[in-house]
Amino acid sequence: MFEKMRLEWFSNIRGDLLAGTVVALALIPEAIAFSIIAGVDPKVGLYASFCIAVIIAFVGGRPGMISAATGAMALLMVTLVKEHGLQYLLAATLLTGVFQIAAGYLKLGNLMRFVSSSVVTGFVNALAILIFMAQLPELTNVTWHVYAMTAAGLGIIYLFPYVPVIGKMLPSPLVCIITLTAVAMLFGIDIRTVGDMGELPDTLPIFLWPDVPLNFETLKIILPYSLGLAVVGLLESMMTATIVDDLTDTESDRNRECKGQGIANIGAGLMGGMAGCAMIGQSIINVKSGGRGRLSTFFAGALLLVLVVFLGDLIGQIPMAALVAVMIMVSIGTFSWTSVKNLRSYPISTNIVMIATVVVVVFTHNLAIGVLVGVLLATLFFANKIGRFMVVKTTSTEENSRTYQVIGQVFFASSEQFINAFDFKEVVDKVTIDLTQAHFWDVTAVLSLDKVVMKFRRAGVETEIIGMNEATVTIVDKFGTHHDPAEVEKLMSKG
Repeated sequence: MFEKMRLEWFSNIRGDLLAGTVVALALIPEAIAFSIIAGVDPKVGLYASFCIAVIIAFVGGRPGMISAATGAMALLMVTLVKEHGLQYLLAATLLTGVFQIAAGYLKLGNLMRFVSSSVVTGFVNALAILIFMAQLPELTNVTWHVYAMTAAGLGIIYLFPYVPVIGKMLPSPLVCIITLTAVAMLFGIDIRTVGDMGELPDTLPIFLWPDVPLNFETLKIILPYSLGLAVVGLLESMMTATIVDDLTDTESDRNRECKGQGIANIGAGLMGGMAGCAMIGQSIINVKSGGRGRLSTFFAGALLLVLVVFLGDLIGQIPMAALVAVMIMVSIGTFSWTSVKNLRSYPISTNIVMIATVVVVVFTHNLAIGVLVGVLLATLFFANKIGRFMVVKTTSTEENSRTYQVIGQVFFASSEQFINAFDFKEVVDKVTIDLTQAHFWDVTAVLSLDKVVMKFRRAGVETEIIGMNEATVTIVDKFGTHHDPAEVEKLMSKG
């Protein structure tokens, strides 16, 4: 236990502290922007980011992953805040946490195994595009100074690692932010800064129970929003965990992460913050800056609060161009460039799933809808592919006798093909259906078998089924009717 704690917290102290510093600085404008999207005061997003990051560092299932207030969650809060106000948002945040904890105990995190790699790739590419698009407002209708500072920032980020000795000691995004801030202050360059995003809080958060009536009407108001927030939050967190797993070649505990996200959101709601989840952009910043352990997440959240409350005037001087450069780096690093190269070699169905996920996420700005579309398409393509693998071979064993050998998977997608493989017009005395190499998966498949058997029997053909495996016997016995004398008599009378 103590060895595990040491590895997760103190095995990479310098890297985690430096990475946490970069993440804390990058979180400030993001949290303010997401607060504006949701229609609440900037401190709601900042307090939420502090609480969620600190709490998830202890209870989350993925060391090195950053959780805070996010745009995907903020978009779902707009109507609730507009129609009912902040207090109902805080109540919805608490209920969101309860749902997420329940999801963890129900082990819903294991459902991620049903998300194909093409959906994950589409999700990653869509996030990269959205991150880049979010920077465009900072690069339109501005002076040349902004473009120069952004270009200089990108130059520092990509070239500093090649500087001998110190290039490997300090994260280049942190060097970019410090350098551009110093240049802007030294030369008095008039460009947009973090302070222009909104007023930073000057007090620590306090315990705050939502001031809403504890009755059924309140539940009716917040329930739909809480369910949506819980689903989107867990979905984005699980997808981010998968990406960080790949980047660090480690495994995460997804069900623990579900519970951790719930506990963190309850903590945020009780401190006057909005609901949040894992952040793919900041998580990648953390990993690329050398963060690997829980200390980086904790330090990012704690430093965020210290910066905005006690060093607000200094933090307010950070030029947005520096943070834009960092986020462009994240966008470039997040996008799966190999997926573009693989378009020619991968199956068309895989490419369609990936592209559809990207298009839906980008146009709806809703990660849940995009991933759902991708999963549905992947499922349809898979069912169609497996359905085509089912074949029925036929042989004439003796005079006026026919054997049909079914090979493969029989389910809703292959049931029609299964029925059409039988010749009901052939004049034979006996038909044997050999299921030794077949497997029946669902009710549709069983009903198809019933239809085949009853068609032969109505034509006066003796029909025998052999070779059913145990699973097939179970489902046929439960849903089949061809072996039920009453059903047989009823169906035969229709003939």
